[in-house]
Amino acid sequence: MLTVLATGPQVLVQDRGRFGYAHLGVPRAGALDGPAAALANRLVGNDRDAAVLESLLGGLVVRTEVDRWVAVTGAAAPFPRATRLRAGDTLAIQALPTGMRSYLAVAGGIDVPPVLGSRSTDTLAGVGPKPVETGDVLPIGAAVGAPAALDTPRPPARGPIRVLPGPHADWFGPGVLARLAETAWIVAAASDRVGLRLEGEAIPRTPGELVSEGTVLGAIQVPPDGRPVILLADHGPTGGYPVAGVVHPDDVWQLAQARPGESLTLRPAP
Repeated sequence: MLTVLATGPQVLVQDRGRFGYAHLGVPRAGALDGPAAALANRLVGNDRDAAVLESLLGGLVVRTEVDRWVAVTGAAAPFPRATRLRAGDTLAIQALPTGMRSYLAVAGGIDVPPVLGSRSTDTLAGVGPKPVETGDVLPIGAAVGAPAALDTPRPPARGPIRVLPGPHADWFGPGVLARLAETAWIVAAASDRVGLRLEGEAIPRTPGELVSEGTVLGAIQVPPDGRPVILLADHGPTGGYPVAGVVHPDDVWQLAQARPGESLTLRPAP
């Protein structure tokens, strides 16, 4: 068992996500920074589907009730490694000076019951385990592998967000990707796991709305006010705003670490 002594702003159980249920209105959910969560699991010898704890802005404190390898990755750990905790030891993720989300993996994974094939918490649809609270006691599965060496491949460094063409270019006129790249975007405070909202000069678009259609992770929707929303892991399966572009799949993880008030640079993918 893992006892939660403090949570900070938000702690969620997440794994790779819930796939194959969009037609039923269920988002994919899953760790927002997928490479960081995968690295944490590799470091402690878990398989790729093991559930971890996603900590927003730090403040998570846990006590392990058994001897286990643990690892913290993401914003709190630029040089992560596996650490052996003994029964009764505590681990704290401090408040973060940069970035947004950190990931705690425990050998064996967080073994809460899966819902629709995943242990991920979906904040939009309310599917999966509830958000973690102080005093919760979380089950840990049986350890399956040895901890990894310190030279385990790490996620790439942050940089400009590459954008692929979207399906609704005719709503914006020519050069919409260039317009996205030329605008100085700021991450809005209203951003969450559903979508990253951007503030900046409005993108001109055709008035009106689409008939709702399927949406994808990383889609850059443009509402009537012209300020984009980038869809993240808990986004709804359908939407009616035109999509000006789609974030390259390999860059979506960066959006998980973008803080409100930070600048965000978009670039057309080569």
